[in-house]
Amino acid sequence: MTFDRAAFIKANTELTRVPLCPEIRLYLASEATELWQKTEDELHILNLPPPFWAFAWAGGQALARYILDHPNLVTGKRILDLASGSGLIAIAASIAGAAMVEANDIDPFAFEAISLNAAANHVIVRPLEGSLTSTSQTWDVIVAGDMSYERDMAEELTHWLEQRADEGTLVLIGDPGRAYLARDKLHALAHYDVPVSKSLEDCEIKKTGVWCFTSTP
Repeated sequence: MTFDRAAFIKANTELTRVPLCPEIRLYLASEATELWQKTEDELHILNLPPPFWAFAWAGGQALARYILDHPNLVTGKRILDLASGSGLIAIAASIAGAAMVEANDIDPFAFEAISLNAAANHVIVRPLEGSLTSTSQTWDVIVAGDMSYERDMAEELTHWLEQRADEGTLVLIGDPGRAYLARDKLHALAHYDVPVSKSLEDCEIKKTGVWCFTSTP
């Protein structure tokens, strides 16, 4: 029997305006702990990836806002949203006039969420599956939000993104300064006070930055 991921997402989230980007609506969960448990219980699969796709994280909100306010960064360009989750930044890039937007994640639920969220905002975002750290594919702009919460992943993605920046790709990162953010390699472009869920962040407003690599031309 095939599990209906779209039905699960719609049953456990609500189509909600993103606090910092009210132009965008996403299928978001209202309670973190309940959905985490429900995801595991209903699928009967232990160690299922947490439903990161169901929340508008601080870094994603800040970077999406930055792109919406600076559409010249993406207009007419090919965009990759790395570790996309809900697809928030990808959707912002599409609204801002990007020629082509791809959203990458390793969670099959994220792919479904990205498709649902893109349709809800009347934009086209192409889900892109699997790890990209060995790919030779190129983009004009790569965006990434909230990727620095786990050491190994943050180091791997930072190394790959820095290489892309050295090759001339514009790389933009949204992050509230989590433990494994490579601050020594980054330059802050903007800061936002981002409304977030207290059950996720232990606060209601998260000071969040938009960053680029210091090697960016």
